[in-house]
Amino acid sequence: MKTRIVISLLLLVVVALGVGAYMMHNMMQRGFSTRTEPMQMEKVLATTIRARATPSRYKTMKNPVAATPEVIHEGMEHWADHCASCHANDGSGDTMYGKTMYPRPPNMRQKETQELSDGELYYTIKNGIRLSGMPAFGDPGDDDLDSWKLVAFIRHLPQLSDQEQMEMEHLNPKGPDEMQEEMEEEQFLNGGKAPTAPKMSNMHH
Repeated sequence: MKTRIVISLLLLVVVALGVGAYMMHNMMQRGFSTRTEPMQMEKVLATTIRARATPSRYKTMKNPVAATPEVIHEGMEHWADHCASCHANDGSGDTMYGKTMYPRPPNMRQKETQELSDGELYYTIKNGIRLSGMPAFGDPGDDDLDSWKLVAFIRHLPQLSDQEQMEMEHLNPKGPDEMQEEMEEEQFLNGGKAPTAPKMSNMHH
């Protein structure tokens, strides 16, 4: 019996080494560019490691914040200001940053994200994901209401309306060029009177 276990473990080690050598060879040939589509094996390995890295207690955790219209709207405002640069307002990940990152930001409206538990989404927001572009948000601890409100908004993404997306566009962080253009337009509409310069949104990326 012990001999079988030892043989099985040795085979697993050999297979793991072989897979690792194969992946390393291919990576060295193709490079580590985020523009290159990764191999399927690399995707499976990264997804598996990420799933196992989430503490088990989060996998059954429910959102303690009720998904009222007010909570969803607050989560939407937070998303537009902090998350949309990579994830897009609609959660598609179709942004300038999202397209050039690896791992790519997932389409948050699809089942791969929507089937995650509330706790798993919360843990990802709070702690980020190593070796990716996902940072950790909020203060340490399990009482961050803003992150729970983001979880409520993520659940709402598949039903996001056109009107909500239009509202979010006004909440998205703007660069200096966009702000200057808006000021010039406002000045023109005010008959040449210079408007008050708006404050820039804080981007936590």
